[in-house]
Amino acid sequence: MVDASSLSAGVAHLSSVDPALAALSERNGPPPLWGRAPGFATMVRFILEQQVSLASADAAYGRLEAATGEIDPSSLLALDDAELRQIGFSRQKAGYAKDLAQGMRTGTIDLQHLDVMADNEVMEQLEAIRGVGPWTASCYLLFVLARPDAWPPGDRALQVSMAKVLDLPEVPDRETADAIAERWRPYRAVAARMLWHDYLGGDPVSATHR
Repeated sequence: MVDASSLSAGVAHLSSVDPALAALSERNGPPPLWGRAPGFATMVRFILEQQVSLASADAAYGRLEAATGEIDPSSLLALDDAELRQIGFSRQKAGYAKDLAQGMRTGTIDLQHLDVMADNEVMEQLEAIRGVGPWTASCYLLFVLARPDAWPPGDRALQVSMAKVLDLPEVPDRETADAIAERWRPYRAVAARMLWHDYLGGDPVSATHR
């Protein structure tokens, strides 16, 4: 689990094996220890964040909070499709969120015991949920369970940041970015935090947006 101590250890290790990340650490200092609460509301937020900007997803999530008071399976299922679209859900994402809510209400989806599972087990369980792919499952591993080696594949901000930090000729595609990240095991999640931190400006104020 990544905490303040292991974050520092991860940054030190990455700085020792990768000069580009060493320079990044020197420029920005340690990245913020971003985290999110476990459970339904966070999973819905990750669904909203799929393939859109954080600003757009944050706005939709805020509207969902205003509409429900408390985001839980029952309050989300009380909204009809038109209300969900007005909040900012696409038809596809509304279906994913409603399936998740139904599964949690019936007990067929369990997010409560993921913390005792290995990374691959968490990924397998989460990806069995409709609408949850490798990016969403990896983000849950990274932000909620604070696993040190989680890496969200296909994250555009990470790819753009890698191009800048590593002085690449172009923004790498998903496969190239994933291959590059292999050098950062077993601290890929710490490398991701460093890259996001730089992408967001390298200061704690802007970085809290993540």
